[in-house]
Amino acid sequence: MELESLQIYWWLLISVLGALLVFLLFVQGGQTFLLSVSDSSEASRRMISSFGHKWELTFTTLVVFGGAFFASFPLFYSTSFGGAYWLWMLILISFVLQAVSYEFRTKPGNIFGTRTYDTFLFINGCVGCILLGVAVSMFFFGAEFSVSKGNILDGSSPVISVWAPSHGFEAIFNWKNLLLGFTVLFLARTQGALYLLNNNSNPDSFFKANRRRVMVNGAIFVVLFLIFAGVLLTSTGLETTFNGGIDGLRSTFAPREFKYFHNLVEMPWTLAIFLIGVVMVLYAIIRSTLADHWTDGIWWCGTGTILVVLCLFWIAGYNNTPYYPSLTDPSSSLTIFNSSSSHFTLTCMSWVSIIVPAVAAYIAYAWYAMDRKHE
Repeated sequence: MELESLQIYWWLLISVLGALLVFLLFVQGGQTFLLSVSDSSEASRRMISSFGHKWELTFTTLVVFGGAFFASFPLFYSTSFGGAYWLWMLILISFVLQAVSYEFRTKPGNIFGTRTYDTFLFINGCVGCILLGVAVSMFFFGAEFSVSKGNILDGSSPVISVWAPSHGFEAIFNWKNLLLGFTVLFLARTQGALYLLNNNSNPDSFFKANRRRVMVNGAIFVVLFLIFAGVLLTSTGLETTFNGGIDGLRSTFAPREFKYFHNLVEMPWTLAIFLIGVVMVLYAIIRSTLADHWTDGIWWCGTGTILVVLCLFWIAGYNNTPYYPSLTDPSSSLTIFNSSSSHFTLTCMSWVSIIVPAVAAYIAYAWYAMDRKHE
Protein backbone atom coordinates (compact mmCIF):
# COMPACT_ATOMS: atom_id res chain seq x y z
CA MET A 1 0.00 0.00 0.00
CA GLU A 2 1.08 3.57 -0.66
CA LEU A 3 1.89 5.78 2.32
CA GLU A 4 -1.23 7.89 1.78
CA SER A 5 -3.46 4.79 1.82
CA LEU A 6 -1.80 3.55 5.01
CA GLN A 7 -2.37 6.91 6.70
CA ILE A 8 -6.04 6.87 5.75
CA TYR A 9 -6.33 3.25 6.89
CA TRP A 10 -4.81 3.95 10.27
CA TRP A 11 -7.05 6.94 10.89
CA LEU A 12 -9.94 4.56 10.23
CA LEU A 13 -8.62 2.18 12.90
CA ILE A 14 -8.16 5.06 15.33
CA SER A 15 -11.77 6.07 14.63
CA VAL A 16 -13.01 2.54 15.38
CA LEU A 17 -11.13 2.42 18.69
CA GLY A 18 -12.38 5.88 19.67
CA ALA A 19 -15.97 4.92 18.84
CA LEU A 20 -15.72 1.70 20.88
CA LEU A 21 -14.27 3.66 23.79
CA VAL A 22 -17.18 6.12 23.81
CA PHE A 23 -19.65 3.22 23.78
CA LEU A 24 -17.88 1.44 26.64
CA LEU A 25 -18.06 4.59 28.76
CA PHE A 26 -21.51 3.34 29.77
CA VAL A 27 -19.64 1.81 32.71
CA GLN A 28 -18.47 5.25 33.84
CA GLY A 29 -21.94 6.68 33.27
CA GLY A 30 -23.57 3.94 35.31
CA GLN A 31 -21.16 4.53 38.20
CA THR A 32 -22.51 8.07 38.60
CA PHE A 33 -25.80 6.58 39.85
CA LEU A 34 -24.19 4.94 42.88
CA LEU A 35 -24.42 7.99 45.15
CA SER A 36 -28.15 8.28 44.46
CA VAL A 37 -28.84 5.01 46.32
CA SER A 38 -27.82 3.65 49.70
CA ASP A 39 -24.48 1.85 49.69
CA SER A 40 -26.07 -1.15 51.40
CA SER A 41 -29.18 -1.30 49.23
CA GLU A 42 -30.14 -3.94 46.69
CA ALA A 43 -29.92 -1.31 43.95
CA SER A 44 -26.28 -0.58 44.82
CA ARG A 45 -25.45 -4.28 44.83
CA ARG A 46 -26.99 -4.72 41.37
CA MET A 47 -25.11 -1.75 39.94
CA ILE A 48 -21.76 -2.94 41.24
CA SER A 49 -22.48 -6.47 40.06
CA SER A 50 -23.36 -5.23 36.56
CA PHE A 51 -20.54 -2.76 36.00
CA GLY A 52 -17.90 -4.65 37.98
CA HIS A 53 -17.81 -7.24 35.20
CA LYS A 54 -17.19 -4.69 32.43
CA TRP A 55 -14.89 -1.92 33.66
CA GLU A 56 -11.74 -3.71 32.46
CA LEU A 57 -12.97 -3.54 28.86
CA THR A 58 -13.23 0.25 29.02
CA PHE A 59 -9.80 0.66 30.59
CA THR A 60 -8.20 -1.75 28.11
CA THR A 61 -9.77 0.05 25.14
CA LEU A 62 -8.48 3.39 26.44
CA VAL A 63 -4.95 1.98 26.68
CA VAL A 64 -5.16 0.44 23.19
CA PHE A 65 -6.51 3.73 21.81
CA GLY A 66 -3.52 5.61 23.22
CA GLY A 67 -1.10 2.92 22.08
CA ALA A 68 -2.47 2.94 18.55
CA PHE A 69 -2.13 6.72 18.39
CA PHE A 70 1.47 6.47 19.61
CA ALA A 71 2.38 3.90 16.97
CA SER A 72 0.55 5.42 13.99
CA PHE A 73 0.60 9.18 14.64
CA PRO A 74 3.51 9.75 17.06
CA LEU A 75 3.63 13.52 16.53
CA PHE A 76 0.10 13.79 17.91
CA TYR A 77 1.05 11.57 20.81
CA SER A 78 4.04 13.72 21.75
CA THR A 79 2.08 16.93 21.21
CA SER A 80 -1.11 16.08 23.09
CA PHE A 81 -0.12 13.46 25.65
CA GLY A 82 3.17 15.20 26.36
CA GLY A 83 1.93 18.79 26.08
CA ALA A 84 -1.56 18.73 27.62
CA TYR A 85 0.04 17.07 30.62
CA TRP A 86 -2.50 17.97 33.31
CA LEU A 87 -5.52 17.07 31.21
CA TRP A 88 -4.28 13.54 30.58
CA MET A 89 -2.96 13.11 34.13
CA LEU A 90 -6.40 13.93 35.54
CA ILE A 91 -7.95 11.39 33.18
CA LEU A 92 -5.40 8.77 34.24
CA ILE A 93 -5.92 9.49 37.95
CA SER A 94 -9.68 9.10 37.57
CA PHE A 95 -9.23 5.66 35.99
CA VAL A 96 -6.76 4.64 38.69
CA LEU A 97 -9.44 5.53 41.26
CA GLN A 98 -11.83 3.24 39.40
CA ALA A 99 -9.43 0.28 39.45
CA VAL A 100 -8.64 0.76 43.13
CA SER A 101 -12.34 1.02 44.01
CA TYR A 102 -13.40 -2.22 42.34
CA GLU A 103 -10.41 -3.98 43.87
CA PHE A 104 -10.87 -2.88 47.49
CA ARG A 105 -14.52 -1.84 47.84
CA THR A 106 -15.65 -5.12 49.42
CA LYS A 107 -12.33 -6.40 50.75
CA PRO A 108 -12.31 -7.49 54.42
CA GLY A 109 -10.85 -4.85 56.70
CA ASN A 110 -11.94 -1.97 54.50
CA ILE A 111 -11.43 0.91 56.96
CA PHE A 112 -12.75 3.58 54.56
CA GLY A 113 -16.18 2.06 54.02
CA THR A 114 -17.89 1.27 50.75
CA ARG A 115 -19.22 4.82 50.44
CA THR A 116 -15.70 6.18 49.99
CA TYR A 117 -15.08 3.89 47.05
CA ASP A 118 -18.52 4.68 45.64
CA THR A 119 -17.45 8.32 45.68
CA PHE A 120 -14.25 7.41 43.82
CA LEU A 121 -16.34 5.59 41.20
CA PHE A 122 -18.60 8.64 40.92
CA ILE A 123 -15.54 10.84 40.37
CA ASN A 124 -14.25 8.48 37.70
CA GLY A 125 -17.65 8.48 36.01
CA CYS A 126 -17.92 12.28 35.91
CA VAL A 127 -14.30 13.38 35.51
CA GLY A 128 -13.35 10.59 33.12
CA CYS A 129 -16.25 11.22 30.73
CA ILE A 130 -16.02 15.02 30.79
CA LEU A 131 -12.26 15.20 30.31
CA LEU A 132 -12.23 12.58 27.56
CA GLY A 133 -14.86 14.71 25.83
CA VAL A 134 -12.62 17.75 26.30
CA ALA A 135 -9.66 15.87 24.78
CA VAL A 136 -11.69 14.82 21.72
CA SER A 137 -13.20 18.30 21.36
CA MET A 138 -9.74 19.69 20.63
CA PHE A 139 -9.84 17.69 17.37
CA PHE A 140 -12.37 20.26 16.19
CA PHE A 141 -11.83 23.45 18.17
CA GLY A 142 -8.05 23.33 18.41
CA ALA A 143 -5.41 23.58 21.10
CA GLU A 144 -2.67 26.01 22.09
CA PHE A 145 0.53 24.45 20.80
CA SER A 146 3.21 24.94 18.18
CA VAL A 147 5.42 22.39 16.42
CA SER A 148 8.97 22.87 15.23
CA LYS A 149 10.60 19.66 14.04
CA GLY A 150 13.95 21.43 13.72
CA ASN A 151 14.15 21.63 17.51
CA ILE A 152 15.10 17.95 17.59
CA LEU A 153 18.63 19.08 16.66
CA ASP A 154 18.82 21.47 19.61
CA GLY A 155 20.95 19.64 22.16
CA SER A 156 19.95 21.94 25.02
CA SER A 157 16.18 21.58 24.47
CA PRO A 158 15.22 18.94 21.85
CA VAL A 159 11.46 19.54 22.26
CA ILE A 160 9.43 19.40 19.05
CA SER A 161 6.06 20.47 20.46
CA VAL A 162 5.61 23.50 22.71
CA TRP A 163 2.35 23.81 24.62
CA ALA A 164 0.71 26.69 26.43
CA PRO A 165 2.23 27.29 29.89
CA SER A 166 -0.88 25.87 31.57
CA HIS A 167 -0.28 22.47 29.91
CA GLY A 168 -3.87 21.44 29.29
CA PHE A 169 -5.69 23.38 32.00
CA GLU A 170 -6.77 26.00 29.47
CA ALA A 171 -8.52 23.32 27.39
CA ILE A 172 -10.57 22.15 30.37
CA PHE A 173 -12.13 25.60 30.82
CA ASN A 174 -12.93 26.20 27.15
CA TRP A 175 -16.74 26.23 26.93
CA LYS A 176 -16.81 24.44 23.58
CA ASN A 177 -14.69 21.64 24.96
CA LEU A 178 -16.84 21.40 28.08
CA LEU A 179 -19.96 21.27 25.90
CA LEU A 180 -18.74 18.04 24.31
CA GLY A 181 -17.50 16.83 27.69
CA PHE A 182 -20.93 17.11 29.29
CA THR A 183 -22.54 15.66 26.16
CA VAL A 184 -20.33 12.57 26.56
CA LEU A 185 -21.18 12.41 30.28
CA PHE A 186 -24.95 12.36 29.76
CA LEU A 187 -24.61 9.94 26.86
CA ALA A 188 -22.66 7.64 29.16
CA ARG A 189 -25.29 8.03 31.91
CA THR A 190 -28.05 7.24 29.42
CA GLN A 191 -26.24 4.15 28.18
CA GLY A 192 -25.44 3.13 31.75
CA ALA A 193 -29.15 3.14 32.56
CA LEU A 194 -29.91 1.26 29.33
CA TYR A 195 -27.35 -1.39 30.26
CA LEU A 196 -28.90 -1.78 33.70
CA LEU A 197 -32.28 -2.33 32.02
CA ASN A 198 -30.73 -5.06 29.90
CA ASN A 199 -28.74 -6.64 32.73
CA ASN A 200 -31.57 -6.50 35.30
CA SER A 201 -34.66 -7.26 33.25
CA ASN A 202 -37.10 -8.15 36.04
CA PRO A 203 -39.93 -5.57 35.94
CA ASP A 204 -39.48 -4.39 39.52
CA SER A 205 -38.85 -1.00 41.14
CA PHE A 206 -35.18 -1.05 40.12
CA PHE A 207 -36.18 -1.54 36.48
CA LYS A 208 -38.63 1.36 36.67
CA ALA A 209 -36.01 3.60 38.28
CA ASN A 210 -33.64 2.93 35.40
CA ARG A 211 -36.38 3.75 32.89
CA ARG A 212 -36.70 7.14 34.57
CA ARG A 213 -32.92 7.57 34.40
CA VAL A 214 -33.01 6.87 30.67
CA MET A 215 -35.76 9.45 30.20
CA VAL A 216 -34.09 12.24 32.21
CA ASN A 217 -30.49 11.71 31.11
CA GLY A 218 -31.51 10.93 27.54
CA ALA A 219 -33.43 14.21 27.29
CA ILE A 220 -30.47 16.20 28.62
CA PHE A 221 -28.11 14.39 26.27
CA VAL A 222 -30.27 15.11 23.21
CA VAL A 223 -30.37 18.83 24.04
CA LEU A 224 -26.60 18.99 24.61
CA PHE A 225 -25.89 17.00 21.46
CA LEU A 226 -28.05 19.28 19.32
CA ILE A 227 -26.25 22.33 20.71
CA PHE A 228 -22.85 20.72 20.09
CA ALA A 229 -23.83 19.71 16.55
CA GLY A 230 -25.02 23.25 15.85
CA VAL A 231 -21.80 24.78 17.18
CA LEU A 232 -19.63 22.30 15.28
CA LEU A 233 -21.36 22.53 11.92
CA THR A 234 -21.34 26.34 11.98
CA SER A 235 -17.71 26.63 13.10
CA THR A 236 -14.88 27.87 10.93
CA GLY A 237 -12.25 25.17 10.48
CA LEU A 238 -8.95 24.87 8.68
CA GLU A 239 -8.61 23.60 5.13
CA THR A 240 -5.35 21.91 4.14
CA THR A 241 -3.76 22.71 0.79
CA PHE A 242 -0.97 20.40 -0.37
CA ASN A 243 1.52 22.27 -2.48
CA GLY A 244 3.32 19.73 -4.59
CA GLY A 245 2.65 16.63 -2.54
CA ILE A 246 1.15 15.11 0.57
CA ASP A 247 3.71 15.82 3.24
CA GLY A 248 3.98 18.06 6.24
CA LEU A 249 6.68 20.25 4.71
CA ARG A 250 4.64 21.54 1.78
CA SER A 251 1.15 22.08 3.16
CA THR A 252 -0.64 25.28 4.09
CA PHE A 253 -3.74 25.87 6.16
CA ALA A 254 -6.48 28.38 5.49
CA PRO A 255 -9.72 29.03 7.39
CA ARG A 256 -12.96 27.84 5.78
CA GLU A 257 -16.38 28.76 7.10
CA PHE A 258 -18.69 25.84 7.99
CA LYS A 259 -15.78 23.47 7.40
CA TYR A 260 -17.28 20.46 9.20
CA PHE A 261 -20.68 20.98 7.57
CA HIS A 262 -18.93 20.94 4.19
CA ASN A 263 -17.11 17.76 5.22
CA LEU A 264 -20.42 16.00 5.84
CA VAL A 265 -21.88 17.22 2.56
CA GLU A 266 -18.76 16.42 0.53
CA MET A 267 -18.56 12.92 2.04
CA PRO A 268 -22.20 11.80 1.60
CA TRP A 269 -21.49 8.29 2.87
CA THR A 270 -20.40 9.87 6.16
CA LEU A 271 -23.58 11.95 6.32
CA ALA A 272 -25.73 8.87 5.72
CA ILE A 273 -23.99 6.87 8.46
CA PHE A 274 -24.19 9.86 10.81
CA LEU A 275 -27.95 10.20 10.34
CA ILE A 276 -28.51 6.45 10.76
CA GLY A 277 -26.56 6.54 14.03
CA VAL A 278 -28.53 9.51 15.34
CA VAL A 279 -31.85 7.81 14.53
CA MET A 280 -30.75 4.61 16.30
CA VAL A 281 -29.79 6.50 19.46
CA LEU A 282 -33.07 8.44 19.49
CA TYR A 283 -35.05 5.25 18.88
CA ALA A 284 -33.35 3.51 21.80
CA ILE A 285 -34.02 6.40 24.19
CA ILE A 286 -37.65 6.94 23.15
CA ARG A 287 -38.69 3.30 23.08
CA SER A 288 -36.92 2.46 26.34
CA THR A 289 -38.76 5.34 27.99
CA LEU A 290 -42.22 4.61 26.60
CA ALA A 291 -42.31 0.81 26.42
CA ASP A 292 -43.37 -1.09 29.52
CA HIS A 293 -40.60 -3.64 29.19
CA TRP A 294 -37.96 -3.30 26.47
CA THR A 295 -34.35 -4.22 27.26
CA ASP A 296 -32.54 -3.99 23.90
CA GLY A 297 -31.98 -0.24 24.04
CA ILE A 298 -28.30 -0.58 24.95
CA TRP A 299 -27.60 -2.39 21.66
CA TRP A 300 -29.49 0.13 19.54
CA CYS A 301 -27.99 3.10 21.37
CA GLY A 302 -24.53 1.54 21.49
CA THR A 303 -24.50 0.79 17.76
CA GLY A 304 -25.80 4.27 16.97
CA THR A 305 -23.17 5.83 19.22
CA ILE A 306 -20.38 3.94 17.46
CA LEU A 307 -21.65 5.10 14.04
CA VAL A 308 -21.95 8.75 15.10
CA VAL A 309 -18.51 8.84 16.74
CA LEU A 310 -16.97 7.19 13.68
CA CYS A 311 -18.38 10.00 11.54
CA LEU A 312 -17.10 12.67 13.93
CA PHE A 313 -13.58 11.23 13.66
CA TRP A 314 -13.90 11.07 9.88
CA ILE A 315 -14.91 14.70 9.46
CA ALA A 316 -12.09 15.64 11.84
CA GLY A 317 -9.34 13.89 9.88
CA TYR A 318 -10.48 13.32 6.31
CA ASN A 319 -11.31 15.67 3.41
CA ASN A 320 -8.14 17.78 3.75
CA THR A 321 -8.85 18.61 7.39
CA PRO A 322 -6.22 18.92 10.15
CA TYR A 323 -7.45 16.72 12.97
CA TYR A 324 -5.52 18.74 15.56
CA PRO A 325 -5.65 22.44 14.65
CA SER A 326 -3.30 24.82 16.44
CA LEU A 327 -4.81 28.01 17.84
CA THR A 328 -1.45 29.72 18.35
CA ASP A 329 0.24 28.72 15.08
CA PRO A 330 -2.07 27.34 12.35
CA SER A 331 0.94 26.15 10.34
CA SER A 332 1.68 23.71 13.20
CA SER A 333 -1.70 22.00 12.83
CA LEU A 334 -1.53 18.22 12.57
CA THR A 335 -2.98 16.18 9.74
CA ILE A 336 -2.98 12.44 9.21
CA PHE A 337 -0.26 13.07 6.61
CA ASN A 338 2.24 15.25 8.48
CA SER A 339 2.05 13.47 11.84
CA SER A 340 2.15 9.79 10.91
CA SER A 341 4.82 7.16 11.33
CA SER A 342 7.02 6.08 8.44
CA HIS A 343 5.82 3.92 5.58
CA PHE A 344 7.75 0.94 6.99
CA THR A 345 6.23 1.30 10.46
CA LEU A 346 2.67 1.71 9.19
CA THR A 347 3.12 -1.28 6.88
CA CYS A 348 4.35 -3.52 9.69
CA MET A 349 1.53 -2.46 11.99
CA SER A 350 -1.01 -2.99 9.21
CA TRP A 351 -0.06 -6.66 9.13
CA VAL A 352 -0.55 -6.80 12.89
CA SER A 353 -3.95 -5.10 12.55
CA ILE A 354 -5.22 -8.17 10.70
CA ILE A 355 -5.80 -9.75 14.12
CA VAL A 356 -8.26 -6.97 15.09
CA PRO A 357 -11.31 -9.12 14.18
CA ALA A 358 -9.95 -11.88 16.42
CA VAL A 359 -9.55 -9.38 19.25
CA ALA A 360 -13.12 -8.14 18.70
CA ALA A 361 -14.36 -11.73 18.80
CA TYR A 362 -12.49 -12.29 22.06
CA ILE A 363 -14.07 -9.18 23.59
CA ALA A 364 -17.51 -10.39 22.53
CA TYR A 365 -16.84 -13.81 24.04
CA ALA A 366 -15.48 -12.28 27.25
CA TRP A 367 -18.61 -10.11 27.47
CA TYR A 368 -20.82 -13.18 27.05
CA ALA A 369 -18.83 -15.22 29.56
CA MET A 370 -18.92 -12.48 32.21
CA ASP A 371 -22.67 -12.06 31.80
CA ARG A 372 -23.18 -15.81 32.23
CA LYS A 373 -21.07 -15.74 35.39
CA HIS A 374 -23.08 -12.74 36.59
CA GLU A 375 -26.30 -14.74 36.15
